[in-house]
Amino acid sequence: MLNYFLIGFSVLALVTIIFEDITKINKAKTTLFLGCFSWVCLYVGAGSATHQQIITKDLNENLLEIATLWLFLMSTMTFVAYLNAKGMIQLIVQKIFPSQISVRLLMIQVSLFALVLSTFCDNVTATLVTLGLLSTFDLSSEVKLKMAVLVVFAVNSGGVALITGDVTTLMIFLSGHVKMSELVTLIIPSAISVILLSSMFSYNLKGTVSTTKVEKNYNGIDVAITILFFSTIVLTMVLNILFAIPPVLTFLTGLSIMFLVGSLSRSNREEVKILEYIRQVEFDTLLFFLGILLLVGMLKEIGVLDTLAHVYSQHSASVSNYIAGTFSALLDNVPLTAALLKADPNLTTPEWLGLTYGVGVGGSLLIIGSAAGVIAMSKVKELTFGSYLKFFPALLICYSLGYGLTLIVGRYFFG
Repeated sequence: MLNYFLIGFSVLALVTIIFEDITKINKAKTTLFLGCFSWVCLYVGAGSATHQQIITKDLNENLLEIATLWLFLMSTMTFVAYLNAKGMIQLIVQKIFPSQISVRLLMIQVSLFALVLSTFCDNVTATLVTLGLLSTFDLSSEVKLKMAVLVVFAVNSGGVALITGDVTTLMIFLSGHVKMSELVTLIIPSAISVILLSSMFSYNLKGTVSTTKVEKNYNGIDVAITILFFSTIVLTMVLNILFAIPPVLTFLTGLSIMFLVGSLSRSNREEVKILEYIRQVEFDTLLFFLGILLLVGMLKEIGVLDTLAHVYSQHSASVSNYIAGTFSALLDNVPLTAALLKADPNLTTPEWLGLTYGVGVGGSLLIIGSAAGVIAMSKVKELTFGSYLKFFPALLICYSLGYGLTLIVGRYFFG
């Protein structure tokens, strides 16, 4: 009975997110409350001291995962807040893009930029940088909304092709089921599906847009911090591959160097200003993540994910992988992937690639299905659960195409 009650909490959390525009209650507050209260209910219903100790152990693991994500997000957001305030991202955009560009071409270029960037760095960083890029263009609300949805899909699509782009890709790689050379082939279906989505979104759009001209008010320190940011992204990938150093540690180190550069090169008042960029971080986003991950951790605790893994193993792998991807739009793909790996299904290489693509890209179907979506929702005011849901048919078509192409490519090269 308690399990059904807790599952109801998860459904209620989803409902409060969907109807946030009607209730006017911030989704971060409702998910945080329901996430915390669900764990309180677990303790109350434990029944024995031994069971309570098990719950405490699992809660600590869940909180460790959340804390790692929090610190990583805080580090990345602080960097991006500084670079945006100094106009450095806008300056980079002006170097890459022409001052005037058609809306249709911009959509394709931005989607490919997000796709490539997310293969080399994490989805959160890729989303923040790409959305910062978009802010330099004078876009209408309709175009900005489509662009944001496109960025979410492109970032998640690019992340599956390398172990540096998505945690689930890394998990499947470390389990020994796929090789690096096999994963790289996923860039083909990912790129085709992203180009299709950008073409669908830009079909009826006309006209051109121009970048916002940025005055050169930066100095040598701002350039140094920009270089530090992109160096941190590269080092995050390199150090993780060579020495298994967690990305959060590398980014926190980069952030600490940023503060040191500020303290060594500026007066006390200017140094305080650099530290204050932490205040520009969207803490609503962090609280929303906290609530969502607590709820997912609770579902894992009561065995919902294990049940899904059992159901998964009872059906055709090609179908199950596709459906697992759609489930990742509702459940965090990391514990979902962990549960599927624990089930140890007997899959061929094309089927493992299908699973990698499914759990990595399927989260794009709903705005709450991926870190990229949640970040985008906090940064683009036009983007809500409801406004994103309008694009579900187009996203499902492109996800389905990408998944089908993944199986075809996998069988062609490794079948």
